[in-house]
Amino acid sequence: MGVFDFFSADIAIDLGTANTLVWMKGKGIVLNEPSIVAFDRNTKKIVAIGNEAREMLGRTHRDIRTIRPMRDGVIADFEIAEGMLREFIKKIHSSWMPSRRIVICVPSGVTEVEKRAVRDSAEHAGAKEVHLIAEPMAAAIGIGLDVEAPVGNMVVDIGGGTTEIAVIALSGIVNEESIRIAGDEMNSAIIQFFKKNHNILIGERTAEAIKCEVGSVMPMKEEVTIQVKGRDLVNGIPKTTEASSVEIREALSECVQAIVNGVKMTLERTPPELASDILDRGIMLSGGGALLKGLDERLRLETNLPVHVAEDPLTAVARGTGKVMENLEKYQKVMLTSRRY
Repeated sequence: MGVFDFFSADIAIDLGTANTLVWMKGKGIVLNEPSIVAFDRNTKKIVAIGNEAREMLGRTHRDIRTIRPMRDGVIADFEIAEGMLREFIKKIHSSWMPSRRIVICVPSGVTEVEKRAVRDSAEHAGAKEVHLIAEPMAAAIGIGLDVEAPVGNMVVDIGGGTTEIAVIALSGIVNEESIRIAGDEMNSAIIQFFKKNHNILIGERTAEAIKCEVGSVMPMKEEVTIQVKGRDLVNGIPKTTEASSVEIREALSECVQAIVNGVKMTLERTPPELASDILDRGIMLSGGGALLKGLDERLRLETNLPVHVAEDPLTAVARGTGKVMENLEKYQKVMLTSRRY
């Protein structure tokens, strides 16, 4: 691909709390990195982003601060988020001039103020035309569901900051529930569990690793035990302790129950005709949280409905946002908002 092609490239962004994925027309997903920024406290100059900044998490000195500018699926630090977007765009290709169209997905429960913050960040990063799409809609398109058909599809997208639950039909969201309990809350629950039960303080990265390694929702065929390193809260020295998958499951139970309740609440508000479609087609799970062991089985038990985990659930939203970018005219109805300059 020549420089000229890059100059006119359109991109789609899944600006997530945990990870940012960038899709480029004709190339697919070209970037998938953590939404983390390390910057100099004194000058506010960005030192590192993405994977590089993740390595610094919890290991920086007083002059460098490492933060996640996204919280609960929306921008918490406007200036840093804008800088992060700009740097990610530069990473794709140094000669790409962000003068074209960008489609960004946002949680379905965002306020007008939060939508404006996302739009403004994209514009300040150089975009001339910004479109926003709701996360569950992007996930449904990415999974390959026919969102334009007069049938009901239910999507549960469990990201880092929010869990998006939606019933979709005829290019619109019939009803939705956006709960701010997802991957980050699960990590916090694991940190709190070790504080309370083992008198040990662990970091965010360690909690994330524990969740991915042994986190589960249903009893496992073989329960496992892992070694966990942290700081002893009593005498302040580094310490190693053991924890079983049973304990981690107990730590995650409250967050999982909140997601289950959100799904049930959405089903209760679903019109009967669409409810019968969901009975036939089932519930689709996407997002990183869909990979939590046994979550599909738990939802199956609680709702008596078929539950399917999407293929490559981590990239479903980015792929859907990319499809929308490729067919902006076709998907005009599914947009939350657009702005051109």
